[in-house]
Amino acid sequence: MFIQLIPAMRSAVKLKIKNAMERICRIRQLPDGHNFTLMCRDLSELSTYSFVDNVAFRLMKNNTPGNYTFILKGTKEVPRRLLQEKRKTIGMRVPSNPIAQALLEALGEPMLSTSLMLPGSEFTESDPEEIKDRLEKQVDLIIHGGYLGQKPTTVIDLTDDTPVVVREGVR
Repeated sequence: MFIQLIPAMRSAVKLKIKNAMERICRIRQLPDGHNFTLMCRDLSELSTYSFVDNVAFRLMKNNTPGNYTFILKGTKEVPRRLLQEKRKTIGMRVPSNPIAQALLEALGEPMLSTSLMLPGSEFTESDPEEIKDRLEKQVDLIIHGGYLGQKPTTVIDLTDDTPVVVREGVR
């Protein structure tokens, strides 16, 4: 099992490691069914795991790579445990961070990702030294990518005909 903390306020694991989600949920004290994001190298890889219509494609093409998470209907390639139970959706993103992109390229597959908000914190963790102090014994790798701020990604729901901004964040 391999859990890594990477820049852009994320914890991430390889898609095919089944019990890694549970490990992240334990570290963050998250409830069962917490939504994870699937980080992909590019739109081509993203479209393997989600249904993308023309409207969604144009919007994503103009905003990826970037600080956006798109909610899309998942394909059969997405493990069932990752899909939002009732709607069969998943958050998808193509990160602009060069370290995240290099990891995705090296792995050759998407990574599961979630914001790094620890128990007792009101904000996502973004100070590399504090993250190291609190988590180095609980994760397999911490990549120091510098301080990146605490604002989360902007989340856009693309499951219907009209895109809906679910959360305003970094653009």
